[in-house]
Amino acid sequence: MSTLFESLLTTDPLDNYEDIDKYTTHWLPKIEQYRQNLVDAIPEKYTVELPQSTDKLIQDQFNAVDYLYKEKLLTPEEFAITDLPTVELVAKIASGELTSVEVFEAYAHRAVLAHQFTNCAMELFIAEGLKQAEERDAYFKEHGKTVGPLHGVPISLKEHFGYEAKVTHSGYVSRLDNISSEHCVTVNILEKLGAVFYIRTTEPQSLMHLDSYNNITGFTKNPYNLLLSSGGSSSGEGAVVGFGGSSMGVGTDIGGSIRGPAAFSGCFGLRPTSQRTSLSGVGCSDPGAESILAVLGPLARSVDDIDLWMKSYLNQGNPWELDSSCLRMEWRDVAKPKPETMTVAVMRDDGLVRVSPPIRRGIQYVVDKLKQNGVKVIEFTPIKTDVAYKLINKLYNCDGNAGQRKVLSDSGEPLGKLTKWFLNYGKGAKILGISEINRLNIIKHELRDEYNKYLVDNKVDFILSPTYNNVAPHSGEVYNWSYTALWNILDLPTLVFPTGLYQDPKVDKWTEEDLKYEFRSPLEQMENENYHPDQFIGAPIGLQLSGKKYFDEEVVAAGKTIVDILEVDLFKNIL
Repeated sequence: MSTLFESLLTTDPLDNYEDIDKYTTHWLPKIEQYRQNLVDAIPEKYTVELPQSTDKLIQDQFNAVDYLYKEKLLTPEEFAITDLPTVELVAKIASGELTSVEVFEAYAHRAVLAHQFTNCAMELFIAEGLKQAEERDAYFKEHGKTVGPLHGVPISLKEHFGYEAKVTHSGYVSRLDNISSEHCVTVNILEKLGAVFYIRTTEPQSLMHLDSYNNITGFTKNPYNLLLSSGGSSSGEGAVVGFGGSSMGVGTDIGGSIRGPAAFSGCFGLRPTSQRTSLSGVGCSDPGAESILAVLGPLARSVDDIDLWMKSYLNQGNPWELDSSCLRMEWRDVAKPKPETMTVAVMRDDGLVRVSPPIRRGIQYVVDKLKQNGVKVIEFTPIKTDVAYKLINKLYNCDGNAGQRKVLSDSGEPLGKLTKWFLNYGKGAKILGISEINRLNIIKHELRDEYNKYLVDNKVDFILSPTYNNVAPHSGEVYNWSYTALWNILDLPTLVFPTGLYQDPKVDKWTEEDLKYEFRSPLEQMENENYHPDQFIGAPIGLQLSGKKYFDEEVVAAGKTIVDILEVDLFKNIL
């Protein structure tokens, strides 16, 4: 497999990046100090003695979520608070039934446990968060009302969101000295809405993996199976939200970076249509690239909480007043559609990489449930996915990796396996000219028109599809983005939701017919050969639902209907 992987690295020679002497002498001591600061920031009162060494837990495919409940690692009061949907939590805070401090301490405890098991934090600042919570309570006591709709809500943040007076490195070693002078727009908005901050979470080197590895804090693991990845690039967000260590989280997505972690770690995640949320002040390697726009969006443990986040952020945060790139488009109230009014097109295979048995089972299970409840389900053969995938990969690297090369070579840090993979996307090190980029953008818009025409002509409301061709991958072994990146090139709002199913090694096996399958590409071969049923035990099975551009509200509303049909409830484990 490693020989096949190496054979595909053909478009970037991967020179002019690494300088081990510079990295070792100048930057490694800073990494060690950063790691020590993270350790020192963990309040001992919130920690637990792990049942075995981390390496042994990983080897044993340890389910940290299951252990949390079985061993009662929180008090009954803390479980009662952290297993409330945020929509109920804010109501209890607003009525005075719960204080912000009570809520904060429960979530801070659960977040520290999440970090102990999964390594999801880049930075913990719990004392500061407690002070914020105390200020929320003082305001409520004085004024008899909340600061805003997210008053006292503990929210986790992906590390590359600029945060005043804190290091914002975005997973790049060379930015360990970068201190943000102010909050990015989104953090500023959430703070004014009443949110409380205490944890900034991990992302991978280059920000362009569906995995988590970086040279600063290493891998982040999956809370349902520590052998597996939490996904990326919103790596820590998937892990901390899936574990229940934050009430809601915030990530970013340019190729699946919200949806992969949400699906892998068993929670919900929304990729909004572009320019509805602000990325101003969020770190990346090439902020001027506009052919493929990144988006910022929420992760949560219920669809209602996704709705709450978007409505609060847009209707009271007014991001367009702080960021001129944001459209003035408030969040509309859209009722849950009745099942019999919905037409859903199901995409079982994107024509590029065959899905693994648990994903195949998950798709069929959801299709059967939808049909039984009156939803019209039609089969969908996706349009020109080979064109779409090649196109987006070329546009990702259209600067010839100049932005990535600069920020990586500034420290000379070693290139991770999946960073090498990403740097060889598209034309790799070749810089595309303006005329070539313009031509690619024409193809992009033609693709968007074709998909929109399909949806309109066939009266399709939503497309149901896999999030990835497998459940959560092993760390360092996720190569294919085709199932998520399709919706980025099309810029369609997409909601990831858990099906309520988990990988079962006794059921989710390749069939005899599967074993005779002829691979369509080396990419498909690498992905399919990675799946061994006994190495993915208990991994959540998550799918995604896409809708028409700027029909974000309809996608979220339909997600509520589907979750009702599936009877998915991530808060059922209350003691």
